[in-house]
Amino acid sequence: MIAQLVFLCLAAFAAGAINSVAGGGTLLTFPALTWILGSSAAAAVTANATSTVSLFPGSLAACWGYRREMAGQGRWVVPLLVPSLVGSILGTWMVVTQPEKMFQEMVPWLILTAASLFLLQPAITKWTGIGQPHAQPSTWTMAGIIGFQFLIAVYGGYFGAGIGILMLSSLALMGLGDIHRLNALKSLLASAINGMSVTMFVMHGKVNWNYAGPMIVAGVAGGFVGASVSRRLDKNAVRWVVIAIGFGLASYYFTRVYSR
Repeated sequence: MIAQLVFLCLAAFAAGAINSVAGGGTLLTFPALTWILGSSAAAAVTANATSTVSLFPGSLAACWGYRREMAGQGRWVVPLLVPSLVGSILGTWMVVTQPEKMFQEMVPWLILTAASLFLLQPAITKWTGIGQPHAQPSTWTMAGIIGFQFLIAVYGGYFGAGIGILMLSSLALMGLGDIHRLNALKSLLASAINGMSVTMFVMHGKVNWNYAGPMIVAGVAGGFVGASVSRRLDKNAVRWVVIAIGFGLASYYFTRVYSR
């Protein structure tokens, strides 16, 4: 039990550090939890819920860190917060109410999607002009951004790895320009998505609190360490580590789930 807890806390610590630098921490905590909890469909759902709860405080910490950059962005919050909450409810509802076998069979595809998003991140950044000034969005563009945010939230409520990349790609079209303001708004929306998921997972009793509590502490500690040393790290190298882990895990889960 102690060895398992140490292993999970190390995974959460590393996930918190990676999230503070490049994102993708879920690709560490989720497989670590499935390795401990077992290979059943029910274990996969519990691992997903526990991983989400474990990393949630990190997203709240990011919101606090970007609180100054949120000044003047109030007009964007409500139009994007509503679809974030509704989409997260729908995505998490599918996890907790649909057959657990369905989620288990989706796991390889979800991890492959997340790994692909990190692989394509530079191209997405270049295509959308993240961090560059844009004209204010038209009504139709804003409607498209809101609709896309809803789909991101559904995916976020269902699994969640890589939602930051997806959100930055659409929020970049709103004319904010400054990457720090984009990250501030992204962090707020991610916290809303994850917070709603956490609420529903807790209400449906899907969280393993024996592991979640210590992992929360480890994840927060990892986030602080990652933030403090991030200037000395090669973010591109960290991103490639996440990509390698993601594709390796996708291959593993495809083999485990579909070779039976």
